[in-house]
Amino acid sequence: MWQRLPQPLQRHWRRIAVTLIPLFFAVLHIAGFLHLQVLERLDNIIYDTRLRVTMPRTRDERIVIVDIDEKSLGRIGQWPWRRDKLAELTRELFERQQVAVVGFDVLFAEADETSGLSTLQQLADGPLRDQPKFKAQLARLAPSLNYDALFAQSLQDHSVVLGYYFSGDDRDGIKKGVLPPPAINQTQLRGLPLVSSSWKGYSSNIESLARAAPAAGFFNSVTDGDGVVRSLPLLAEYQGEYYESLALAMFRTVIGRPGVHPDFANVTPNGTQDALQGIALRQDGRALVLPVDDQLATLIPYRGPGDAKGGSFTYISASDVLERKLPAGQLKDQLVLVGSTAPGLLDLRVTPVGKAYPGVETHANVLSAFLDGKSIVRPDYAIGFDVLQVVGAGLLLAVVLPLLSATAAVLLSAGVVGTLVGLNLWLYVAQGLALPLATAVVMSMLAFALNMAYGYFVESRSKRELAAQFATYVPPELVDEMLKQPEKYTMQAANRELTVMFCDMRGFTAMSEQMEPLPLQALLNEVFSRLTHIIRAHRGTIDKYMGDCVMAFWGAPITTPDHAHLAVAAALEMAQAVDELNLDHRARGLPEIGVGIGLNTGIMCVGDMGSDIRRSYTVIGDAVNLGSRLEGLSKHYGSSIVVSESTQSLAPQFAWQQMDLVRVKGKAQAVAIYQPLSTLQDLEPRRAEHLAIWAPFLTSYRQQQWAQCDQLLSQLALLGPTSRLHELYVRRVAQRRSEPNDPDWDGATNFETK
Repeated sequence: MWQRLPQPLQRHWRRIAVTLIPLFFAVLHIAGFLHLQVLERLDNIIYDTRLRVTMPRTRDERIVIVDIDEKSLGRIGQWPWRRDKLAELTRELFERQQVAVVGFDVLFAEADETSGLSTLQQLADGPLRDQPKFKAQLARLAPSLNYDALFAQSLQDHSVVLGYYFSGDDRDGIKKGVLPPPAINQTQLRGLPLVSSSWKGYSSNIESLARAAPAAGFFNSVTDGDGVVRSLPLLAEYQGEYYESLALAMFRTVIGRPGVHPDFANVTPNGTQDALQGIALRQDGRALVLPVDDQLATLIPYRGPGDAKGGSFTYISASDVLERKLPAGQLKDQLVLVGSTAPGLLDLRVTPVGKAYPGVETHANVLSAFLDGKSIVRPDYAIGFDVLQVVGAGLLLAVVLPLLSATAAVLLSAGVVGTLVGLNLWLYVAQGLALPLATAVVMSMLAFALNMAYGYFVESRSKRELAAQFATYVPPELVDEMLKQPEKYTMQAANRELTVMFCDMRGFTAMSEQMEPLPLQALLNEVFSRLTHIIRAHRGTIDKYMGDCVMAFWGAPITTPDHAHLAVAAALEMAQAVDELNLDHRARGLPEIGVGIGLNTGIMCVGDMGSDIRRSYTVIGDAVNLGSRLEGLSKHYGSSIVVSESTQSLAPQFAWQQMDLVRVKGKAQAVAIYQPLSTLQDLEPRRAEHLAIWAPFLTSYRQQQWAQCDQLLSQLALLGPTSRLHELYVRRVAQRRSEPNDPDWDGATNFETK
């Protein structure tokens, strides 16, 4: 089979086969032959994240939640309330507020005996049966004490939807209350079964209320395996008939109670049918189809975080309604859901947008989506779609990845994953389709990883052996570049012009006496990690770490013409990084640190040096020693960076301030030293003005013109805060003025003995 492939693919057939392994297992998982729970969890995480990112987070002004909250329980009393109070609440909503429909996300499964009417009736029929006055008085009081009848009267002739729930266990014969008529009966189905959630018991409302209310809907939700509520069933099966949910019943009430019918894609004359497309609401020759999944459920399109603070729906305390604190007509024509957010009433659920989400608001979200003509659904073809995207992505990666470079392979794999994610997000946002994604993404990532691993461990062995010779000494970033032309590089020592850096941390010695070893270690590692990243970002080679000092160089092993410029740029960024670290340290109560950096450019011997036990790729020579000496001078001059003239002359892109002429140990000739201020384009006007005065000051200083020096120093002081370098020269001028001028003095400072 492999011989039929094009020649480039024949060379990589083993690599292609390895890349196809994740595709094989992905298809087994989708088909149900291999259950990978981690992928199911990841799909849930993706769905939840996508939902949270795309939530509109706006308020739906059409729906109001009358909340039996803690405030209401405190003012009206503990739940359950007397039914006469609920009758009063219902009349207030319909008669004074003129709402369009009221749905109760609460259950009235027991008769209300709190009025004592049944006890009084027993007395009238028993011990007091011979008391006609008592019986007459009871007959007059009975209508006002029959709270269930009062509540039932308030429900009649109003658009009310009561709530109830189904249970899955009928061992104890749990069938309480009266069920409403089914939304779809067996006659409508004509023997065509529907796949849905099926229940064995129920707990519904008492008969008087069930007969009075025109509609009722169950408020069960679907809890996924991870305990999260993501969907609500629109229809549920009980004893072969199908009942509607609270949200669906309210929606039907709002639009005139159209008939409910299953909407199959196609029904053949012999009774077979294609997959269910949705639930059709038909009235007056028109049909509205609500899409559902294979369990007759719809995913809840959460609008935002739950509760009154979430801002998705208006919450009104039930006590405010009962106490008539709302202006008349404020809720006119609005859809009202009566439910509870009080923790003690146990109607809080774990959802993708909150761990204590009010159950009543889940129904409000579905109702809002129906009103907008939008919904989210997992279609019946989700498995087929998943297989298609997995096979397409897997074959593309398996065939193309072996032919690409590492960078191109990364780009292709990222493009495939990005396309999968983008398509999935578009289908979700634009079409309301919640399709699987985790398996395709994980398969693509594993295919890429296996492909790269095979290429690395098998096909790139010779390159790895070459890289192993350099990786011990050279940063990985430069090794990758060296591998492009490995024949150009050798470990043999050679003299080359390089720039060397010595960077010393100030204050660590004192800190070591005050801090415990572990915090000190963590602090040192934090600083070195930050500085090392900067050096590597500027193509520097880390030579070694010496206590609280780091040594690096530029220009080897890869020849870099602008090595001096890169070293200076790195030094400036390192000094800035230390300042930023100190800001963080001050906020965290950690000690502050300083930094001293010395840079020098010159001819150095670079190569693999050391003993037969331990070797390193390093630099040696007089120019290296001078770099170390310059780092030691940074503290004396109060500057973070001290640079030799040889480095300064090769980096004209920066603004420089000459600090001094110095003689250091091992160098008979004086060396000019500088500090970089910034790049030329970033130089502040005040600093430019400072430099314009500083240059003639140094000339006057070296010519021993002390009066001129005083005048220029005064001008510098007027430009802003004086630096340590400025103060140093103030002291020097004062000292020199007190001594006779030396005709042989060249202006250099002697550090030869230091």
